Amino acid sequence: MRIDGCSALVTGAASGLGLATATALAEAGAAVVLLDLPGAAGERAAASIGGRTRFVPGDVTRAEDVQAAVSEAVDLGPLRIVVNCAGIAPGQRTVDRTGSPLPLDDFDRVIRINLVGTFNVIRLAAAAMQASEPTTATVPERGVIVNTASVAAYDGQIGQAAYAASKGGVAAMTLPLAREFARSLIRVVAIAPGIFDTPMLQGLPESVRESLAAQVPHPARLGDPAEFAALVRHIVENPMLNGDTIRLDGAIRMPPR
Repeated sequence: MRIDGCSALVTGAASGLGLATATALAEAGAAVVLLDLPGAAGERAAASIGGRTRFVPGDVTRAEDVQAAVSEAVDLGPLRIVVNCAGIAPGQRTVDRTGSPLPLDDFDRVIRINLVGTFNVIRLAAAAMQASEPTTATVPERGVIVNTASVAAYDGQIGQAAYAASKGGVAAMTLPLAREFARSLIRVVAIAPGIFDTPMLQGLPESVRESLAAQVPHPARLGDPAEFAALVRHIVENPMLNGDTIRLDGAIRMPPR
C-alpha cells in the first residue's frame, strides 16, 4: 500500500520507536497524528517532524482520548496506517527477595497499558478504516495496523512476567485480528523488537549499555529506532505481510537474567 496521501496514527510517538516511525511515515508522504501522554515532548516531536503532523495528548487506555486521535487522523485524510508503540517495561519479581508478592495493581497496570491499550487503539481505528473506501491499487486495501510486541513474549527474563505476558498477548492476537479484518481489506502485523536504543536505555550507564549490546549476535550493537521504522514502512508497502509477528532482534535470545 502506498504511504503517500494517507493519514497515519502512531501511539507512543513522542520518543523512541514511535517518534522514529512517525518521522519515517511523514517523510514518505503521510499526514501523521502523534498520540502520547500530555506534555511538551509530544509538542516538540510534532514540531520537529513538521508538515501535516499533529500531536494529540492522551492515554491509550482511555476510549475518549483514542477516539479524539482517530478523528483527528481521519480529518487529515483516509486513515490507512496505525502503529502501536505506546507501552511500559517495568521489571519486578513476582515474589521479591523479602518474600513479598508483587502487588496485583502493578501487574494489572502493565497489562492495561501494553495489551488493553493496544487493543483499544485497534478497535477504534479499525472501525474508522472499515468506513473508508479501499485504495484503487492492484491489491485494494483499507489499511494496515502494526503492533509492537517484544522478544520478551518468547524469552522473557526474570522480573518480566507482567511485561512478557502483555507482549505475548499482543503477539497472540495478531493472527485472529488479521483473520477478522481480512474481509475489510485491513492487514495486522506485529513486530517483536529486541534491545533498541530508546530513552528507556539511554539513561543506563555506558558499561551496562555495552554489555547489552554485546549480547546481540549480529550486529553486535543496540538496535536503531530508524531500523524499526524501516520495517514498519516495509510492512505497509508489502501486501503479503499479514497475520504474523516479526522478530527484529539481531538473532538475540534473552538469557534468564
